[in-house]
Amino acid sequence: MTDADARSPIRSLDPRSLRALAHPLRIRILDALHEYGPATASRLAGRLDESSGATSYHLRQLAAHGFVEEDTGRGTARERWWRAAQRGTRLDDVGEFDRHPDPEVRGALALLMHETATRHSRDLSTWLGTMHDWPEEWRRAADLSSFTLRLTPELASELNDRLHALVESYRERAGDDGRAERVRVHLHSFPRAED
Repeated sequence: MTDADARSPIRSLDPRSLRALAHPLRIRILDALHEYGPATASRLAGRLDESSGATSYHLRQLAAHGFVEEDTGRGTARERWWRAAQRGTRLDDVGEFDRHPDPEVRGALALLMHETATRHSRDLSTWLGTMHDWPEEWRRAADLSSFTLRLTPELASELNDRLHALVESYRERAGDDGRAERVRVHLHSFPRAED
């Protein structure tokens, strides 16, 4: 069983969990655990260029809200390892949060969405700046596409659900193939006004 298999599926955020997650360092910690796997507060501090005191504090906050859990199969009594408790998070109804009567919930949504967009932009910029370092087969396999469709809200939701299911179906397919690398897949879908 892989670490990903041991975690529960994608977590749908509610107003309380959204407020708990909506801190830039907490978002970065959770992203690092999702992308690179279990780590100690010290390892995360090094990866994120933060103090281990800050990463330790925010790990405990994330644990209190069920986003991370101690990885008891690793480390020693002096070294606590943490892992993401779920494979990812999801906002099922962005409008529910955007219209929420509590301004803290609306602010948490804005922060989470901004941090997500910033991370996606950073990932893409890193790829564009380093793609010449990758073998030709990886340069050919990469994709940077944009599509504009005419959809109803129901069709847009269906498309997103089907794309999520497709991505999840590839999670473990590479198995032990030594050529396998971590691959980032970003999905953005949003309405655009007619010109």
